[in-house]
Amino acid sequence: MENLKIIGSEEWCVFKELGVPAIKARVDSGAKTSSIQATNLKIVNKGAQEWVKFEVNPLQENRSIAINCEARLIDRRMVKSSSGISEERLVVRTPVTMGDNTFDIELTLANRDTMEFRMLLGREALTDRYIVNPAVNYQIQEFTDEEITEKYKPYYKEKTGLKIALLASNPNLYSNKRLMEAAEARGHEIVFLNVEQAYMKLDAHSPEIRYRGGNILKDFDAVIPRIKPAVTFYGCAVIRQFNNLGVYCQNSAESITQSRDKLFASQLFSKNDIHIPITGFAKSPMDTKDLIKMVNGAPLIIKLLESTQGKGVVLAETNKAAESVINAFKSVNTNILVQEFIKEANGQDIRCFVVNGKVVASMQRQAEKGEFRANIHQGGKASMIKITQEEKKLALKATKALNLAVAGVDIIRSNKGPLLLEVNSSPGLEGIENATGKDIANEMIKAIERKLKFS
Repeated sequence: MENLKIIGSEEWCVFKELGVPAIKARVDSGAKTSSIQATNLKIVNKGAQEWVKFEVNPLQENRSIAINCEARLIDRRMVKSSSGISEERLVVRTPVTMGDNTFDIELTLANRDTMEFRMLLGREALTDRYIVNPAVNYQIQEFTDEEITEKYKPYYKEKTGLKIALLASNPNLYSNKRLMEAAEARGHEIVFLNVEQAYMKLDAHSPEIRYRGGNILKDFDAVIPRIKPAVTFYGCAVIRQFNNLGVYCQNSAESITQSRDKLFASQLFSKNDIHIPITGFAKSPMDTKDLIKMVNGAPLIIKLLESTQGKGVVLAETNKAAESVINAFKSVNTNILVQEFIKEANGQDIRCFVVNGKVVASMQRQAEKGEFRANIHQGGKASMIKITQEEKKLALKATKALNLAVAGVDIIRSNKGPLLLEVNSSPGLEGIENATGKDIANEMIKAIERKLKFS
């Protein structure tokens, strides 16, 4: 015991054979085996031995530095993660240097992107060598930020901008063209990816996203998802895969899915004390009459659960008409919402464009004469408007409830105050940029820069 050195809860490790000049490790005597962050694992044969090639991103929150490593594979083990999930991990043995001491260590290769540290130092490496004092750090060796920068200088790529993927379906849409222009104007490389031409390799050791023709999609810093409703399920699967590979996605798959499910979104709004028009939902035609009464009777709005851009939204002007339409939808097993009609809005609503917790632009939309919905895609007219503080708070609260970084929030003015109509996770830019003169595409790119701390 007297000969054992004291180490802290965090220490620096050096792996000369792997080519890793320094990596910060969390010291955890509760874990048996040590672990290092590793991606793109590939097993190769060298004579009668199995070796594994892998990439290490040794610096937290910096995926631009990737070191190619290889080591002999000595084992495959079932390891329980901190979340309690057991998974098979590859195990290698390699020398580690801590201060003046160099010794062999076993490492499990794991994706630690979501962990605070890129390495975990377990008790097998500590036994007969160190005693842990959890109250201190860096007792063996400490590197300054300047020293770390110098050590990794050869690994930094010459880079003038970010590499961004615009994940959508039609490169010729106004919104997509504006985002491409805005990214390029700010010095970034932006690539249009048709979401339906991307496909995935689901594998614990070397997950991938490929594009038609077999090209592996990698080295992206960020993804801007603009998924059309018809491909929501597949598009969100691709977004999740990008996220699993450590790429920042401006809107997450979960937030997009929630926003597209009008029933679930309405329940979330209700839970978060966000005021919406009185809304009803029922399965059986036996409940139709009471459902209509519940939302204060006709006129009322009938919405398909997955409608968008004003499509799949019907105004029923009498109770009898409402009953017929509702039962017709139910007879073909189509899920709908029934919602009170806000007569005093006079066919007007407000679209607030939110980017990273800030309303960057607002416009008022007026429905065409004879129409009840103020949707620009259906002939509505747009004009700039100054929203109230109450409307601003409502827009931000709704966006936060769905955890969206970018959203178009539709609000209607009523005698009860502002009411939330819906939140769009892929809002169009054309109408609001033309109505307000604001460069919203530029705001979206700047938001990505701030999120990735790019300057």
